[in-house]
Amino acid sequence: MMSKKSQHLNISILIRIKINKKISKMPSEFKRKLYKRGSSFETTIPMPLLFALDLNKKYNVVFSYDTDANKWYIKFEELK
Repeated sequence: MMSKKSQHLNISILIRIKINKKISKMPSEFKRKLYKRGSSFETTIPMPLLFALDLNKKYNVVFSYDTDANKWYIKFEELK
C-alpha cells in the first residue's frame, strides 16, 4: 500500500461541446489536467469555450451533473 505522500492523482477532465456547421473546425473535445490546490482541486477552462463571452466582464462557471445521462455540463453566469 502506498503512503499518502507517494500517491499521485492522474485525472483529466473531458469537456464535450456540440458544434454547428459555422464552427465545424473547432475541436469537439478538450482535455485538461486537474491540479491539486491545498485541500481542493482546480482546472482551466479552454479558450474556445469562452468565444461567446465578453471577457471584459466577470463570470461564475457553473458545473452541473446529470445523473441520468452521467454527464457534466458547464454554463457561465455573468456577475452583476
